[in-house]
Amino acid sequence: MQSVRENFGLPSLPLLSRFGFVRRRVERDHFAHYIESLRIKIPHQEQMAKNLSGGNQQKVVLAKWLERDCDVILFDEPTRGIDVGAKYEIYLLMNELAARGKAIVMVSSELPAILGMSDRIIVLREGKIAGEITDVAKASQQDVMHLAVQ
Repeated sequence: MQSVRENFGLPSLPLLSRFGFVRRRVERDHFAHYIESLRIKIPHQEQMAKNLSGGNQQKVVLAKWLERDCDVILFDEPTRGIDVGAKYEIYLLMNELAARGKAIVMVSSELPAILGMSDRIIVLREGKIAGEITDVAKASQQDVMHLAVQ
């Protein structure tokens, strides 16, 4: 129930505030950078976040955590419910972040995405590590499923 600008700024309030007041111009300027770099499609920063497409909602979430300059970023089902074009953009962004030295942890139930995006795969079963695949280039969906159900 907030604008995309306000949603973006929530995790970074200490960085965007002074004397307990949000510096809205600073918040707008910082968010404008991510609108451009992440190609977030919005008519204006006051657009209600709930009215965005799934892909653009994901990009706003990514922008607010990138603003915090996290070294490790957890993507939990990053492409669930978004169209193929938005999936491609999210995957490109994840690869760009990894190329910049960010550690990416991706949780996904989409085996093709796991195989296509991963350097290493850890399979969990009932909350415990069931196995690890380090040579992902040679791994198949069957290899992952074998670890998941053995």
